[in-house]
Amino acid sequence: MRGVGEAGGAQRRAGETAPLAHLAEVATPSTPKAEVDDLDLTLLRALAADSRQSQRALARAVGMSPPAIADRLARLERSGAIRGYRVEIDWAALGYPVVVYLAVTAGPGTDLSQIIRAIRQLPEAQDMSVVTGGLDLLVRFRVRDHAHLRDLLLTTIFQIPGVQRTETFLSLADVEPDNFAVALLDHMRGAGR
Repeated sequence: MRGVGEAGGAQRRAGETAPLAHLAEVATPSTPKAEVDDLDLTLLRALAADSRQSQRALARAVGMSPPAIADRLARLERSGAIRGYRVEIDWAALGYPVVVYLAVTAGPGTDLSQIIRAIRQLPEAQDMSVVTGGLDLLVRFRVRDHAHLRDLLLTTIFQIPGVQRTETFLSLADVEPDNFAVALLDHMRGAGR
């Protein structure tokens, strides 16, 4: 019978922590499911289609007063359903056309949160997911070119303590839906959430 503190059949050495023990410290916290109705979904869809429209325009579109719309939006923001209003940047137009996915495998006994903290500091790291399967992290990077990628890997990524192995995937083309948020909100309205 295995005792408490054993992992994969082998007992941990003194001072060694579980690889995911500190993940909650670096992961984005889960948001509780927000209670939304059809009007909320209609407002979210309208904002997903054009987040720059005014509350007055939203009010006209749904047949409500601007103060009522303001109250709805404030409630959606408080609930976490709306996390912010952002501009979508075309990084290729600004000189960062290359998208690279980097699969990272941590060494045995490595505290994954330390690797996450180090990668999070890199301005080229667009986003990162802790994943299941044969690797630990999947990171999306934006780089200028092959030389930039090479420098990033050799002088930074490979120097992070605990990184045992990486695998690099170069994106040849982005294939995105016209508007993911609009499509999923439409699906939610049709499927009864």
